[in-house]
Amino acid sequence: MPTLKVKSRKIFGKKVKKLRKAGLIPAILYGHGKTPQAIEVEKIPFEKIFKQTGESTLIDLIIDDQLPVKALIHDIQYDPLTEKISHIDFYQVKEKEKVTVEVDLKFLGEAPAVKEKGGILVHQLTKIKIECLPKDLIHEIEVDLSLLRELNDLIRIKDLKTPTTIRVLHNLEDVVVSVSAPKVEKEEIKGEEVVSEGKEETSIPQTPGSKKEESQ
Repeated sequence: MPTLKVKSRKIFGKKVKKLRKAGLIPAILYGHGKTPQAIEVEKIPFEKIFKQTGESTLIDLIIDDQLPVKALIHDIQYDPLTEKISHIDFYQVKEKEKVTVEVDLKFLGEAPAVKEKGGILVHQLTKIKIECLPKDLIHEIEVDLSLLRELNDLIRIKDLKTPTTIRVLHNLEDVVVSVSAPKVEKEEIKGEEVVSEGKEETSIPQTPGSKKEESQ
């Protein structure tokens, strides 16, 4: 289990800008029946762990060299201008208390319907929500794209292979990924309109009092 060392935070409000300039991220640790605790996290070690775990893996959070507590990376906020992490929420879990998290879907292989028949792969879901005990948490769920052999084939939630220790909080009929038929582009005819033989020609509007000349 990954371990992350953090420190108690004593800087709040607008002053947290100083933390970010120093390579630290303001954060908070909370949980069921726990008083929220403000902490500060070193940016580089956190980003390294987050890349490995995402938001569905337990980590050992060590605050001020105390005994580690088991926590989830529950929420991350980003600066809208710089897109850098601006705040982190950690959630302290209890071993016998179920948690709800979103798990990434990992798409494997290549769909024959795309490779051989020119279909278009359409992703409906990239994450799914699950519920389980902390010890049963998983990082990702694999999706086998090789099952998509024909145009309009699809993979539903019920087709995914998931451990019996987790409960998927989605309708089992929800579509995860599908293959749609390629779009057929209609060729536009440029220039003057041509009237095909055998088709009735459009009559020419007559001005009042005028007569259509008859052929002699």
